[in-house]
Amino acid sequence: MINKNFITICLFLVSSIMMAEGEFINLHVSYDDEILLNPSFPKSPIVPPTIYLDDHTLYFDTPCDGCTLNVVDGNDVVVYTTVIPTGTTSLVLPATLSGEYELQIIRGNYLFYGTIDLP
Repeated sequence: MINKNFITICLFLVSSIMMAEGEFINLHVSYDDEILLNPSFPKSPIVPPTIYLDDHTLYFDTPCDGCTLNVVDGNDVVVYTTVIPTGTTSLVLPATLSGEYELQIIRGNYLFYGTIDLP
């Protein structure tokens, strides 16, 4: 049996190595449309994608193929949107964007969101 402390240390080391790629974006999850949820199926934890930001480049450690990516300003206006192509590991946001934004990833009925600060 593997020691829980060993697993914790391994996860910490992997996270530290991946953070060298950029700043980790802490994503939260909500339902895009709760009406579409089917209550008859058991709910399992939804794991947000792992994404890092370096300057204006997003790095995806978790596939987001076909997901919609939105960048939303402080007035709740979508200032950039795209569908993430299959196999994408990085995506460059427009250099014209600067300041604090909400990053949204829509996967099916789930909305993953977090704050990003662009230089």
